[in-house]
Amino acid sequence: MEPVYAAVEWAAQGMSTFQGLRFTRVGVENLPRDGGAVLAVNHTGYLDFVPIGLTARSRGRRIRFMAKSELADNPVLRFLMRNTRTIAVDRAAGTASYRSAVEALKAGELVGVYPEGTISRSFELKKFKSGAARMALEAGVPIVPSIVWGAQRIATKGQPLHLGRHRIPVTVAVGEPIAPEGGPESLTATLHERMAALLAEAQRDYPHPVGEPWVPRRLGGTAPTLAEATKLDEDEARKRRPRAS
Repeated sequence: MEPVYAAVEWAAQGMSTFQGLRFTRVGVENLPRDGGAVLAVNHTGYLDFVPIGLTARSRGRRIRFMAKSELADNPVLRFLMRNTRTIAVDRAAGTASYRSAVEALKAGELVGVYPEGTISRSFELKKFKSGAARMALEAGVPIVPSIVWGAQRIATKGQPLHLGRHRIPVTVAVGEPIAPEGGPESLTATLHERMAALLAEAQRDYPHPVGEPWVPRRLGGTAPTLAEATKLDEDEARKRRPRAS
């Protein structure tokens, strides 16, 4: 894991420098320097893992991300996932990935989870799945809420890529760890509430030009509303389903 992960970190840092990304990091001290923890991250783009991964690196930590197993259909991604010990999630049968995540947490690792499950086209927080809370409760480790804001401008679903040198500002906000207490539903609700507050904080001082497609509708942008985005996701999922013969 170490040589490949180190190479991925080096490439991510190099790409960020080439693009001129301007990082603002808030609450980095909330990332534990050791011990297991669930790192819950919002999901607005394909490259969310880069800013949060580099933030963890600044604390001497490496994240074992959970990612959908379909990514491994690409041979390059399959190699990277295997050699960075990414936990592949089969959405039709997620028990094995859940068990792997719990074992990693008990072993003192930092496991990265996207509670929304998929990219939010609206850039608002979607309804959370309860997996992050359930694994934190079972492993007896805290959940660290975190927000990445601005990375959707680089690469996100349904919009053009911007991989050149754009000097895009990207904010990473890390909240205080949440103790693994209560039931999965109440803990998930607390996580959503904390992440919503962090998102509002990250957005407060971030420039949001009116009419931009990466800006949420409520902030003057042209991104779909949460309801519109949900319908787009449902329509897309319906098209992927195999037709009955």
